[in-house]
Amino acid sequence: MITPVILLLATSAFVGAAAGFLGSFMVLKRMSLVGDALSHVALPGLAIAIALHQSPILGAFIALTLAVIGIWYFQETTALYTEALVGVFFTTALAIGVLITPQPDLLEALFGNIQNLGPYEGLIAVGISILIIVVTNLISKQLMLGIISEEMARSLQIRTKMVNFVYLLLVGIVVALGVKFVGTLLMGALVIIPAASAKNISRGIKSYYFWSAFFGILSAILGSLVSTSYHLSSGPLVVLASIVLFLLSYFVHLILGQ
Repeated sequence: MITPVILLLATSAFVGAAAGFLGSFMVLKRMSLVGDALSHVALPGLAIAIALHQSPILGAFIALTLAVIGIWYFQETTALYTEALVGVFFTTALAIGVLITPQPDLLEALFGNIQNLGPYEGLIAVGISILIIVVTNLISKQLMLGIISEEMARSLQIRTKMVNFVYLLLVGIVVALGVKFVGTLLMGALVIIPAASAKNISRGIKSYYFWSAFFGILSAILGSLVSTSYHLSSGPLVVLASIVLFLLSYFVHLILGQ
């Protein structure tokens, strides 16, 4: 039988790994602010799910999926950059979400609460996180080629538009998984900061992937454990743990002179 502590650690570890791994590409693509802004789009979905007495994760997933489809569509049919489109969706969603989210639930929606994670939600989060890691690994080479040169990727008959859509969709899914214990306001940090930490100490691309996932795991586990032990909001603690790890990686970078 799975104990609550084991489920907590497993959920934190796998969601953190998936977020860190996806974030490694976001940092390389110079889309760090996109990950942060995209997390706010989940708020209206959370509010509607709460009002209908449904899983907040499901509500966040639906809202983020619709947003990703909209961002991808406008990106392909207009001259606007992804950052501008995400900004439009982000501000609209945040305004609507704050208005319709019930006041007692607003704080938890913004900052998360791992203590309210049920066994069913935890197991689903673990399973989907594994799927995200597998799919991201499958498209990693295509993503890297697109980062290096979109023209070269297209010359090799890589469907860059579809790869970018799948990647954005994966980011949306991992954000939906993480809002339960990190919150919509801070989930973007779990995608970006572990990858930034990994960039300080990694010597190659495979090392960079590994450390991004590892720092994501460590940040999520440490923050969740402290949150459970002291009955505090998990989101800020997960972010603080990731920032401490970033500073440590920076000092290692200075000492080793990489």
